Amino acid sequence: MPLDHPLNSLGFAKPPSETRVVVAMSGGVDSSVVAAMLAEEGYDVVGVTLQLYDHGAALAKKGACCAGRDIHDARRVAEEMNFPHYVLDYENTFKEAVIDEFADSYLAGATPVPCIRCNERVKFKDLLETAKDLDADCMATGHYIQRMMGDAGAELHSAADASKDQSYFLFSTTPEQLDYLRFPLGHHASKEQTRELARKYGLALADKPDSQDICFVPNGNYASVIEKLRPGAAEPGDIVDVDGNVLAQHNGVIHYTIGQRRGLGIGGLATPLYVVKLDVDKKHVIVGPKELLTTRTVPVREINWLGDGAFDDVAERHIAVKVRSTKPPMEAVVRPLSATTAEVELLTPEEGVAPGQACVFYDNDSSRIFGGGWIWRGY
Repeated sequence: MPLDHPLNSLGFAKPPSETRVVVAMSGGVDSSVVAAMLAEEGYDVVGVTLQLYDHGAALAKKGACCAGRDIHDARRVAEEMNFPHYVLDYENTFKEAVIDEFADSYLAGATPVPCIRCNERVKFKDLLETAKDLDADCMATGHYIQRMMGDAGAELHSAADASKDQSYFLFSTTPEQLDYLRFPLGHHASKEQTRELARKYGLALADKPDSQDICFVPNGNYASVIEKLRPGAAEPGDIVDVDGNVLAQHNGVIHYTIGQRRGLGIGGLATPLYVVKLDVDKKHVIVGPKELLTTRTVPVREINWLGDGAFDDVAERHIAVKVRSTKPPMEAVVRPLSATTAEVELLTPEEGVAPGQACVFYDNDSSRIFGGGWIWRGY
C-alpha cells in the first residue's frame, strides 16, 4: 500500500474497503444512520448491539435504548445494508458497572447520571476492547459530538447542533479512547439532517422517536427502580428545616432530590421551601428557602483532563463549566487540588448543584471540551 494514499473520511490512509469499523448500534436513528452511511461509503462495517438488561422486560418498554425492539431494529438495518451484526450480552457487566453504583449513590443522597458511567465503563471500555479484538481500525457511534485533530492529537469538541450536543455525557472519554473513536454525526446542523439520511438509505426507522429515559428507569421513576434493586430503601422519616425542626413526614428519602419544591406536603408557609439536603443516615429530608440552594463553590473529583499539558500544572484555569446537562456552560475558575481533584468557583452563583452530577469543562473561546469530573460534597 503506498504511503501517500489520501486519508479516507475516518482518517486512515487506505481505501474504505480495507478499513474495518465497528459501529455501536443502539437501534435508534442516529447509530443506524452512521452504520448505513459508512456501509454505503464502502467501509468494512461490523454492527454491534449491547443487550444491557433483561430482554423479556425490555420487550414491553418504549422510549429507551437497547431494548428488545431496538435490537430487532438494529439487526434489520444490518440486513438491509448488508453488513454483519452481533448482539452481545452485557447484562452482568452493565449491572455491576452502572446499575449497582446508580442505586448506591442515589441511596446516599446523590443525583447520579448513569448514562455517563455507561459510556465510560461499558461502551467506551468493554465494547471498545471488543472492537479491537475484531481487528477494527476504529469504533464509530451515533453521538452528537465532534472529534477534531489538534497539534497534540485528537480533541473533543461540542456538536455543531447545540440542541443535540452530548458533550456533558462524554466528558470522561480518555485521550486513548478518543484516538480510536469516531463520531460521524457531530458536524450535522440538525437532527433532521440525520433523519433525511435515514430516508435516503431507505431505513424503516427514519421517523423513530428519540429515546428519552435512562434505559433501565421506566418513565423516569427512579424511586421505583431503587426499591426493586434495594428492598427496604423507601423507609419513612422526617422532613426537617435547617434547624432540625420536624415539619412533616416522608415515605423515603429516595423520593426526593435536591432543589425539589413540589410534593413536600408542607403548606401554609409565607416562604416556599425547597429540598436543600438529604441526610440518608438520619432519614432526613432537609428543606429551606431557595437562597440556600445557591452556591459558588463546587468540589469536583475523578477529573478526566483532555486539555493540553497536565491538569495541575497551573494554579487556576479560567474556563466555562456545565453543572447540569440542560444548562449552557457558565464562566468559572477551576483551581486544581491534584491531578484528579479541584475546586470550581462559579462566577455566577447557581442553584441546585447536586452531588452525583458531572461538572464538565469547556474552552471559553472555542468548541473544545477539556474533560471534567464528578461533583461531590467535599467533606
